[in-house]
Amino acid sequence: MKIVKLGRRDYQPVFEAMKQFNDTRDDDTEDELWLVEHYPVFTQGLAGKPEHLLFSSDIPVVQIDRGGQITYHGLGQLVVYTMINFKRRKQSVRHIVSALENTIIATLAEYGIQAANDPQRPGVYVGERKIASLGLRIKNGSVYHGLALNVNMDLSPFQQINPCGYAGMEMVQMADLLPQTPDLDEVADKLTAHLMRELA
Repeated sequence: MKIVKLGRRDYQPVFEAMKQFNDTRDDDTEDELWLVEHYPVFTQGLAGKPEHLLFSSDIPVVQIDRGGQITYHGLGQLVVYTMINFKRRKQSVRHIVSALENTIIATLAEYGIQAANDPQRPGVYVGERKIASLGLRIKNGSVYHGLALNVNMDLSPFQQINPCGYAGMEMVQMADLLPQTPDLDEVADKLTAHLMRELA
């Protein structure tokens, strides 16, 4: 699996590149993980309801093709796009979702943060607070989009939305739970290693 570190990028060009990668890949195309930080953006999933954007601001809203409702991406959040041919791997989409959740939980555990998934709600939680979001698009035997882990960011834009469609959902980040703010690149390396093992 190829690891692609994109650095800091606007959302729309990366979204278009994801779609193109998936549309043009074939059975021999190597799977890729794209690691990126996005400049501030709200993304609204296919089933997204406009009322989950509580009020408008200068942060753009991009309509996209993953499942789920609205979420926020910003600097200091680690986003990992999973460009995976699940049919070739003989892995179910449910397995990939579990792999993403387990990866986040294992990465947080390395920092002493106890987190868990919730069968009733997508994502990963510390207590009742959400620390990571998941969203996938399934097409042509492959998945894309992926996960977003809050590391050290401005969480206030989440107050402009019902995160993932849940009114009053409180968000949290690693920096709020640790005595020393973790380095995002270090978190990315740890998370990537866990994900490679989960998908093996």
